[in-house]
Amino acid sequence: MLYAIISEDVKNSLERRLAARPDHLARLEKLRDEGRLVLAGPHPAIDADNPGDDGFSGSLVVAEFESLEEARAWADADPYVIAGVYAKVTVKPFKKVLP
Repeated sequence: MLYAIISEDVKNSLERRLAARPDHLARLEKLRDEGRLVLAGPHPAIDADNPGDDGFSGSLVVAEFESLEEARAWADADPYVIAGVYAKVTVKPFKKVLP
């Protein structure tokens, strides 16, 4: 089943985010290579593709997992969680309708 992992950054997280980004991306690339990743990306803190020093306000990952518990465990082990980038992470089932 698909699950949405919706994360909210702590304030001024850009430095921590950049430091943990290579490990964070490696985990997402593994999901992609396994054919389980639907989409992933950050929410810019301002209305711009490249927010510069304003950074990001959070992230969204939609991926396939065997269960809600597995999705939560994957989210809890994210390098951004470990680095203190995220203030809150919500994991919930997701049903893709379109496209």
